[in-house]
Amino acid sequence: MKVLVIGSGGREHAIVWKLKQSPKVTEIYCAPGNAGINEIAVGLDIKADDIEGLLKFVKDNRIELTVVGPEVPLEKGIVDEFTKEGLLIFGPQKSAARLEHSKIFAKDFMKRNNIPTAAYETFSLNDKAKVFDFISEAKYPLVIKADGLAAGKGVIICNNIDEAIKTVNELFDDKIFGSAGENIVIEQFLEGVEASVFAICDGTDYIVLPASQDHKKIGDDETGKNTGGMGAYAPADKAVSREILDKIKQKVIEPVLKHMKSEGNEFKGCLYCGLMIDKTGNPYVIEFNTRFGDPETQVVMPLINSDIADMFVASAKGSIGKYELKLNSNFCCTVVLASTGYPDKYDTGKEITGLNEISNNAVVFHAGTKSADGKILSNGGRVLNVTGISPLGLKEAINIAYHNAEIINFENKYNRTDIGLKGL
Repeated sequence: MKVLVIGSGGREHAIVWKLKQSPKVTEIYCAPGNAGINEIAVGLDIKADDIEGLLKFVKDNRIELTVVGPEVPLEKGIVDEFTKEGLLIFGPQKSAARLEHSKIFAKDFMKRNNIPTAAYETFSLNDKAKVFDFISEAKYPLVIKADGLAAGKGVIICNNIDEAIKTVNELFDDKIFGSAGENIVIEQFLEGVEASVFAICDGTDYIVLPASQDHKKIGDDETGKNTGGMGAYAPADKAVSREILDKIKQKVIEPVLKHMKSEGNEFKGCLYCGLMIDKTGNPYVIEFNTRFGDPETQVVMPLINSDIADMFVASAKGSIGKYELKLNSNFCCTVVLASTGYPDKYDTGKEITGLNEISNNAVVFHAGTKSADGKILSNGGRVLNVTGISPLGLKEAINIAYHNAEIINFENKYNRTDIGLKGL
């Protein structure tokens, strides 16, 4: 089987790494890839959102399966275009991907179908006076979200009215997220334990991968600005017990599949449930993504023993019920090595050293990297994901990740020092 993976981050490197282990996969291409991906797959000079270019490549090279990593191609309707041409592709159609690319669509869908989520109101650019009336009467903290895609950074927690006014002005006037922030959701702040659960769906049926926990803030102890994610660990069994997982299936995943289908938006691909588990063990949906999470994928993929090429095909073909998911008993922790300044301004082009000295119980997934003149250079805000893998427990996986993170160096390297600790 010839496979194309779309994307250029740590998530895509983890997917390519896992596909490489499949005896059925003969060739892997990645568009556009990165320095790490291109060591184990063929990198293509095609952007992840160039639907026409990707379609032409797949047809010309008889690619049998395409796996979509990031959200933007899904928003642009890549699955619809490939399906029209009779091509096998893993991911949801454009109308189903609205669960991610419109927070308002997702919240209204959940409200309509009694899926547990925080109480909310929606506002547009023209409602500025109404917004200020609402936030002057609101209970704090509250959460303000950009409606559209904002690279995982479009959620702002406001602790008081001054922060809320500043956030609304930044979204509506300064356009910090461009058109994605022209419509907003303001919702109740939920307390509890956050968890990420991936359901691999085929429109009707699904399987659930091990739960994980992301660390979204730039600073230790969840302080500072939101990022795309600074690290993760899995399995998050303390946050998501078997009993809680049953509730997530019954109250979230199954109603989503049923009602998306009945409303004409059949959902195939990865349904990422970003959840808050309250103190009574009840799950509430914070957000849906319609693709694998980053950096959660980097800790979930090493836990899977079964062939993920078969999993992607089963999802796309509508036969996920026949796929036998096999897991191992490992624990994983991934630490993101970022460029100082991220998620704001940061420098790139810094040489990375130590990558050849990593221990055999760790894997480094590249995110923002490129190769030039035989060297590997930083090329993004999140540069590398150092994943520790251990059968001995989470504490050992954390130690492995941090031990190897110290071996790797580049100018302006930054990482959090507390990834995984809440899992202990």
